[in-house]
Amino acid sequence: MDVRSRGPWPGALAAGTALVFGAWMLNGGASLTLPPAPGAGQAQSGIAPVSIVPPLGPSAPTRVRIPSVRLDAPVTALGLDAGGHLQAPPAEDRNLAGWYRGGASPGQRGTAILAGHVDNKSGPAVFYHLGALHRGDRIEIARADGATAVYQLYAIEVHDRKDFPDERVYRQAADAQLRVITCGGAYSEEHGYEGNVVAYGFLADTKPPGKAA
Repeated sequence: MDVRSRGPWPGALAAGTALVFGAWMLNGGASLTLPPAPGAGQAQSGIAPVSIVPPLGPSAPTRVRIPSVRLDAPVTALGLDAGGHLQAPPAEDRNLAGWYRGGASPGQRGTAILAGHVDNKSGPAVFYHLGALHRGDRIEIARADGATAVYQLYAIEVHDRKDFPDERVYRQAADAQLRVITCGGAYSEEHGYEGNVVAYGFLADTKPPGKAA
């Protein structure tokens, strides 16, 4: 996941690892179907919602759950490499999401960033169904302190890498926001996926330690 760093926030996901994503469809994969793509009706409409839920303090995420697509996956911390690109989770682990540890913790004031593979050479990966989500769906993120941050999605969009809206996706929010990113859009054997699917959410609820989300 080649993410270029521009100051305190990474910039657009670029082509680097997009060449890897989708390889399973060309090398013995059982299906040539592309991952689900968000419909036009899932794009942001009007002013983005602002969370009024009191934010949590910092704590690393441990699992991400999206009930609407039956996703339940562990989360690993991601840093930046020497080139200023966000390190991707290991491609061989299909059920592993990554969290950018240089940004906000899930539930904390600011913009928390999760990223993960859409697929690998073996098949669909952790965020394969990200484009199938709808506005109003919830993402639950369990944290190391035992609390759970619950985000409500207000947009799921696909952005071409050449026109990726860095500022909109990565800017530090004044409230508690979430962005979940994977590869998507058009696909070619030469270039891989040509864009990224981004889910936008605001903090809708928090659960204290010991209380299920």
